[in-house]
Amino acid sequence: MSKQQHWSIIAERGSYLGIWLLMKINQLTGRWLIRLVLWPVVFYFFLTGKRARAASKQFLTQVYDYSNGTALKKPPNWFDSLKHLVNFAESALDKIEAWSGKMPSDTLSHVNRHIFQELTEQKQGAVFIGSHLGNLEVSRALSKNADTRFNVMVFTQHAEQFNRILKKLDPNMDVNLIQVTEVSAELAIMLKQRIDNGEHLVIAADRTSTSSFGRVTEVPFLGKMAPISEGPFILAMLMDCPVYMMFCFKQKAGFEVILEPFERPFSASRKGRAELLKQQISNYVARLTHYCLLYPYQWYNFFDFWLSDDEVQRAKALTKES
Repeated sequence: MSKQQHWSIIAERGSYLGIWLLMKINQLTGRWLIRLVLWPVVFYFFLTGKRARAASKQFLTQVYDYSNGTALKKPPNWFDSLKHLVNFAESALDKIEAWSGKMPSDTLSHVNRHIFQELTEQKQGAVFIGSHLGNLEVSRALSKNADTRFNVMVFTQHAEQFNRILKKLDPNMDVNLIQVTEVSAELAIMLKQRIDNGEHLVIAADRTSTSSFGRVTEVPFLGKMAPISEGPFILAMLMDCPVYMMFCFKQKAGFEVILEPFERPFSASRKGRAELLKQQISNYVARLTHYCLLYPYQWYNFFDFWLSDDEVQRAKALTKES
């Protein structure tokens, strides 16, 4: 990449008006018409999206090298990156179906389903730490058949506007998107109240903070040091509730939802928190690595994932000067 950039600096190509339109089309005609429109768009973005192509090849190459050719059978080329972007487009259609309430619950199979059932029966709130590997929007489908509200933390703008769009499409939807720029005391108190009320919090931990540079822990990911934001894990500690990793992967027959408890409990004295924090981040990245090798084309971070915060700050300074 000629100019290294933080994921949040790279402009999002699209709009919520476009998402709303796609949702309406999906409600009226189903997926086939969206596909007719989407595939030319995907190919256009592949041709013009130099950063996305480079990031895809970087990630797939890292998977190939780290696995010694077992996760991918050959070194990735441009066609593999195109396949990667096509999978991303398909995941967007899956999200639209989930947001629109058209995803049947029988398309979901669960690993450790009893965990979710017990939480629901006990009206126990929990934190689910996920990623942009697979499709976290399954929380929409999960909440449809459970007397539980999901609060999904997002790091992009216009969350309130998007909430309104979702409510118009399905007034019974019980998912709340919470826009986050930083983890403040006020935010932690509000989320703690919701957890205590039996609601759940879903947060992706594979993107660094949009505002607080430096609050990361670097750990090995696919054989190379990567910065992982400490915020989601600190927040989980403050919630004083069960914490799980959540993954959702597309299979031939539907989706597989995986809930995994962390190896060590998410509570510690102030003296031991730094050590516990690093251990929990390492546990998370170890499982992320495991599933990346199984589902490399379901990785939807199209930026330099290994870019350090120092490099980001230097790039921002150069951008301001130019």
